[in-house]
Amino acid sequence: MSTKKENITETNLKVTHHIRVRFNETDALGIVWHGYYLHYFEDGREAFGRKHGISYLDTKTEGYVSPIVKSSCEHKLPLQYGDIATVETTYINTPAAKIIFRYKILNETGQTVCTGETIQVFVDDNNNLSLTVPPFFEAWKTKNNLL
Repeated sequence: MSTKKENITETNLKVTHHIRVRFNETDALGIVWHGYYLHYFEDGREAFGRKHGISYLDTKTEGYVSPIVKSSCEHKLPLQYGDIATVETTYINTPAAKIIFRYKILNETGQTVCTGETIQVFVDDNNNLSLTVPPFFEAWKTKNNLL
């Protein structure tokens, strides 16, 4: 049995965003609780959307939402209260009707703390999953030479 491999490519569309670890994000060991790294990914997605004109609000204005259907997170080193980290968010191009982002979180010395990926799909105002790329997203991809 053969499976068809999806044609995805990493793009040069990236955003670098800085976060400061807050006290409430740490656990009893004094390190960032593992679940907060997904929050940092979201901070990166929001920064990406603002910079590249494809924010959650832009998507909602077009009659869609883009829920996450898959996320992964690989922890390498811990962050601690007060650390300033850099979240690098990269758009991964795919012909499918979804949005893929890859993340790398770096500590203040440039070491990789965490890597991950999220996949989002498009759902219209009637809660219907879009099986084709919505027109506004196709226009965004055209504008960014991604087709």
